[in-house]
Amino acid sequence: MEIFWQGLVEAVRLLATGDPEVLDITLRTLRISGLATLISVLIGVPLGTLLALTNFPGRRFLVSVVNFGMGLPPVVVGLAVWLTFTRYGPLGFLDLLYTPAAMVVAQAIIASPIVAGFTVAAMQSLNPKIPLQILALGASRCQLLWLLVREARLGLLAAVMAGFGGVISEVGASMMVGGNIAGSTRVLTTATVLAVGQGKYELATALSIILLLLAYGITAFLTMAQQRGSHA
Repeated sequence: MEIFWQGLVEAVRLLATGDPEVLDITLRTLRISGLATLISVLIGVPLGTLLALTNFPGRRFLVSVVNFGMGLPPVVVGLAVWLTFTRYGPLGFLDLLYTPAAMVVAQAIIASPIVAGFTVAAMQSLNPKIPLQILALGASRCQLLWLLVREARLGLLAAVMAGFGGVISEVGASMMVGGNIAGSTRVLTTATVLAVGQGKYELATALSIILLLLAYGITAFLTMAQQRGSHA
């Protein structure tokens, strides 16, 4: 408990004094995780909507793949991205390994099945008569999709929160493809692991507290938007 309280005091000090390194790491964490979440939403929501609202051969198999992907080990994703972007890999010519871009790719791959899985659940929880009623009123296919998305917005916001939670807490893949380079790819999770390895437990605790505050702040904002939408 003493280490925790010392870490809490250190976190307050770092935030109060505006420590440049901690602010840089925190902002980089927010940028990388935010962009990865955005990409996963752009991939996962349309994919989940397609799987929920259409019926075609192989659909159940694809849903099972999405559900499997929700629990995909991050280190496996990190290894796959590393092999893809390594110098002799198929995309090695892009020279993205050990850059924030590689971390975004890895985190987006981790989060996309999570967002897609939650989207499938949100869309399938709608009353099956709703699409028929909307089409009976003369709505086009695009209008139908938009209205269904609005109807399922609470579940879709939960999908966004789940996707963000999956990337903000990720460490294995980030270290593997980002390298934990100071001033370039070091984020709160990897910085915490480094601090523990160096025996700086107070600093590690402080970074963990800052990470929790950041994750809670974003999640609280999305939760307020979700609950406000539930009363709309």
